[in-house]
Amino acid sequence: MNLSSAPERLLSTSVLVIGTGGAGLRASIELAQQGVQVLAVGKRRKHDAHTSLAAGGINAALGTMDPEDSWEQHAADTLRESYFLADPTIVETVARNAARGIEDLEQWGMPFAREEDGRISQRFFGAHKYRRTAYAGDYTGLEIQRTLMRRAAELNVPIIDTVYITRLLVADGTIFGAYGFDIVDGTPVQIHADAVILAAGGHTRIWRHTSSRRDENTGDSFRLAALAGARIRDAELVQFHPSGLLEPDDAAGTLVSEAARGEGGILTNALGERFMERYDPERMELSTRDRVALAGFTEVVEGRGTEKGGVYLDVSHLPRETIMEKLPRVYRTLIDLQMLDITTTKMEIAPTAHYSMGGVWVAPEDHGTGVNGLYAIGEASSGLHGANRLGGNSLIELLVYGRITGEHVAEYVRSLTDVHRDPAAVGLARNEMRSLLNGKGTESARRLQRELRNLMTEHAGVVRTEQGLQAGLGKLDDLEGRAQFVTAHPDIAGFDDLAHAYDLLGSLLAARATLECALERRETRGAHNRADYPTLDPALQGNFVWSPGEGVSFETLAPAPDSFRALAEAHAEDSVAGKLVE
Repeated sequence: MNLSSAPERLLSTSVLVIGTGGAGLRASIELAQQGVQVLAVGKRRKHDAHTSLAAGGINAALGTMDPEDSWEQHAADTLRESYFLADPTIVETVARNAARGIEDLEQWGMPFAREEDGRISQRFFGAHKYRRTAYAGDYTGLEIQRTLMRRAAELNVPIIDTVYITRLLVADGTIFGAYGFDIVDGTPVQIHADAVILAAGGHTRIWRHTSSRRDENTGDSFRLAALAGARIRDAELVQFHPSGLLEPDDAAGTLVSEAARGEGGILTNALGERFMERYDPERMELSTRDRVALAGFTEVVEGRGTEKGGVYLDVSHLPRETIMEKLPRVYRTLIDLQMLDITTTKMEIAPTAHYSMGGVWVAPEDHGTGVNGLYAIGEASSGLHGANRLGGNSLIELLVYGRITGEHVAEYVRSLTDVHRDPAAVGLARNEMRSLLNGKGTESARRLQRELRNLMTEHAGVVRTEQGLQAGLGKLDDLEGRAQFVTAHPDIAGFDDLAHAYDLLGSLLAARATLECALERRETRGAHNRADYPTLDPALQGNFVWSPGEGVSFETLAPAPDSFRALAEAHAEDSVAGKLVE
């Protein structure tokens, strides 16, 4: 199909938001409330954004259950669990503003679980000193997405959820819009915008087992930002969730909520041993994500896993009523995918790539990227989570920085006096798309994507070594060469094939950033396990930052303020009585 002569749509807005999940919607809402023209675009249906998969809850030191909780303690717990790699100012901003985020959701009709007297219920997640996680059953993310969609509709925020953005448009180091195409009919789309907020997620889809669906978190944000002149921070710091399903193949990695362990689920290996006794005898199944994922991985590697390469998670000893009340989504997921009844039968699971703790480098005050007019929020950004994300923090981050960044962007676009547009930048994006559509190459984007996912799983999974990472980089060189011969073949069903080609380009760039940064982090810290460097190196308490032209550099971190540094450095209470895991 030749699109060389296809008519190009031209859209114009003050602010373009890329991504229609929780972060993108919250920023769009703020801009609309500020009276600034905004357009939100996404490549998947807005009701099915990745935010809707978040199960467990959202953090804020409300003190509804434990009055002694405080924003300082929330900040301390976040910093400690990040293995002191989080940006202290970003941590403080989120902890201080979390209660406001909950209030906004309440005002817009979010159906939080409540106590009999009307207080918002809060429960423990692992590594929290107090109960500070608000929730709505195990559908918290879905309810947040619905709430934000309702509010956006009330404000008449225009949302186009069939546009794939392929390039940001930059002139003289300043954003002036974006370029992409409609995934239904292939129409090229040029969008003029005075500012762009990038809220298009992370890069966990580049592993074989992942909690992301097949067309999300493929590294779009990394590529868009990096090609526009921004940098990527902490690419190597990826959280592997301990419990992803192994079957069916097309849903491998689908998450079993950690609420299953939090409510009393037991982990066993193929020999029937409750193996967490070997790794964390105090906390057992309620240990932190990084430790439980490493434990499951180790059981399999050492030959005590199942034939399919997993371990077992069993909740069948719990009362059926408890499962149906506290774990309805887990129950339904296993029935739908495997016809397996978790009230009678154990689940087979393995670690799954779950969350990009790194992302685009951003400034703490406004999440600006260093490129004028370009901002990044949510999982596309970095700085809050460090080497291990505290459960419940990702959802509150969306609310806090969606609002704050929206406020700053409103000020930015109001202050602009002139905008320069460069036709050459538009031409570059246009020609890239045409070359993919009109090429004569025989390589398949889908096939290369699968090879890349196998590469990352083998060489940059739960446990890494220098030899493995170097081998991965060698294979990546080969895949990048072959990717030059990818041709997209749209058909009557739509332009998914072109989307897959761009997914591949994003994934290749994200993989290179991850492998090169993982090679430089010669230590074991949080979710980053180096078998050849098994201990934590105090000299590496900082961030690795990557860009296509400069490669990897190291940035030191400012010390946390006295208000919560001492709390973070104090001995953590590891008791898990009554706690859900993170």
